[in-house]
Amino acid sequence: MQLEVPKSATEVKGAVQINPQEDIYLLSFVTDEKTAVRVAEDLRPEKPLRARNENPPPPTELFGHLGLAEPQSKKGVRWAGVCPPCVGDSRRTEVQWIEIHVLELDAGTTRVYLQAF
Repeated sequence: MQLEVPKSATEVKGAVQINPQEDIYLLSFVTDEKTAVRVAEDLRPEKPLRARNENPPPPTELFGHLGLAEPQSKKGVRWAGVCPPCVGDSRRTEVQWIEIHVLELDAGTTRVYLQAF
């Protein structure tokens, strides 16, 4: 993903799911809201973080491997997605898609979920 985890982040967890056609990279950490938004903006999505529509995709079972609930199953989660090659992000030429989910845990802390393939 070529993403630098913020120095202030806690509960950093990551994994790679090896698949025959494409690997899936997972990363999660807890930080403050401002830093979470800055991480999302650094991905250069076409649209800012937003709530999913009324029919979110069915939850995957990827983050369960990290001991976390899937972000799509959480109320209030915001997300953004980006195709790095489509936006000319030369830092991330190894992945075709990155999705970020941001979930406020309590006042002052936010969990960031990143998934890339």
